[in-house]
Amino acid sequence: MTTKKVERRIKIKFRIRKNVFGTAERPRLSVFRSNKQIYAQVINDLTGKTLASASSLGLEAMPKKEQAAKVGEKLAAAALAAGVTSVVFDRNGYLYHGRVKELADAARNGGLKF
Repeated sequence: MTTKKVERRIKIKFRIRKNVFGTAERPRLSVFRSNKQIYAQVINDLTGKTLASASSLGLEAMPKKEQAAKVGEKLAAAALAAGVTSVVFDRNGYLYHGRVKELADAARNGGLKF
């Protein structure tokens, strides 16, 4: 059973995904945010492969915004190690605000170009 809030996010997600597509040169940075954790991955949509990923598992001791910033830093380091410097940001239907914004800013500071 889905709530109106989840249905709204899914509609927004599909609207975004019509236009956002990851290639080998510019893969897609996808963010998933749950109530307790935040996950991010860099995906090449042409091959369907995940090139780099990071999550906040194991960082529960710190506040959620700091967790998101750490995940952004870890993801940027993993993406750069995989040879990715430029990405397309997919906020996955979430507002570009709070934890999603913190993750994106930290990934930018880590060396990724959006």
